Amino acid sequence: MRPTITAFAQSPDQGQGLARDMRVRWALEEADQPYDVRLVSFEEMKRPEHLALHPFGQIPTYEEGSLVLFESGAILLHIAAHRPGLLPDDPDARERAIGWLFAALNTVEPPIVEREQVEYTEADRSWYAARLPLLDDRVRVRMNQLAGRLADAEWLDEGFSVGDLMMVMVLRRLEGTNILEDYPTLSDYVARGTARPAYQRAFAAQRAVFEGLSS
Repeated sequence: MRPTITAFAQSPDQGQGLARDMRVRWALEEADQPYDVRLVSFEEMKRPEHLALHPFGQIPTYEEGSLVLFESGAILLHIAAHRPGLLPDDPDARERAIGWLFAALNTVEPPIVEREQVEYTEADRSWYAARLPLLDDRVRVRMNQLAGRLADAEWLDEGFSVGDLMMVMVLRRLEGTNILEDYPTLSDYVARGTARPAYQRAFAAQRAVFEGLSS
């Protein structure tokens, strides 16, 4: 069955592939699964019709027959569990890949998002200049740990998996901060992920929405 996902009609990232529907698009492309996209405006996201799909009024959502999911991590786990290409066949490796999916969301992403948002919410506050280095340090703690774990491996645990997909997307949120560039191991890791044909197709599809609006 062909799933339908929701995405921003006007994404705040202006087509840079950082909105969370990009994670779902990439996973579906890796699985070679065609899908439909329903674009929603910020106003539509607060209406009852969308809130029935996502109680917090966000994107993405995922509809497949009677199944409705929200939260990108839950959607990726569903795709990976039911389609080939994103989880290893070996049972132990499969569980480790799922562990990395959760690590990306629960351990690595929170300090990155906090650091990202402070520029928009606190840049005019008197404490901003002192607070930003503290947030950078929190991010660097995770980057040091992750770079040490990855070392000279191509992917986090043997072959590419849904855990790598999510981790690459999380690390991309550091673009423009000059933090990721200090970790060549991680920069190269992100470059490997974004060079994958499935990523390129997903990025082009999301970018086309912005280009269609701006043309």
